[in-house]
Amino acid sequence: MEDEKIISLYWDRNETAIQETETKYGRYLMKIACNILNDREDSQESVNDTYLAAWDSMPPHRPGILQAYLAKLTRRISIDRFRYRTRDKRRGSQYALSLEELSECVSGGDTTEEAVNVKLLADAIGVYLRLQTETAQTAFLCRYYYLDSLREAAMACGLSESACKSLLHRTRTGLREYLKQEGFL
Repeated sequence: MEDEKIISLYWDRNETAIQETETKYGRYLMKIACNILNDREDSQESVNDTYLAAWDSMPPHRPGILQAYLAKLTRRISIDRFRYRTRDKRRGSQYALSLEELSECVSGGDTTEEAVNVKLLADAIGVYLRLQTETAQTAFLCRYYYLDSLREAAMACGLSESACKSLLHRTRTGLREYLKQEGFL
């Protein structure tokens, strides 16, 4: 079923919308959740919570790209679940590994000043990424947005793991320098 029809089902408050969403995007959302949580049961709960969040937000919100909207909801819900579950210690997941890799570029503090600068930082990262090659953009997004493993990011770019690892390292190094120039570091 096309996304517009699924969105219309949500707007009509037709419960078939959830079934159609699960049929079309269930595996995709589960992959995102599993990359963050590294636990099948928690991931399934996050995906189910995504369906509920979509149900609660449509209407009034009408997403332009349903897949991106659902991915954003799943990431937010899964990250919140990860943070709640691992307050005292971190378990090995792609989310924890990717945060560790990015820690050299962006601090993880939660001061008020940093909260105010989050939007500006996101914009700066976006500008930097648009200056990179398509392969570097794809690798960066796969690894740090979709939280794919290094192997999955390499496959998406058609690179070996070592080449992808080097590309990501160069991209992170360049990002750190760019953020310094922009006054974020």
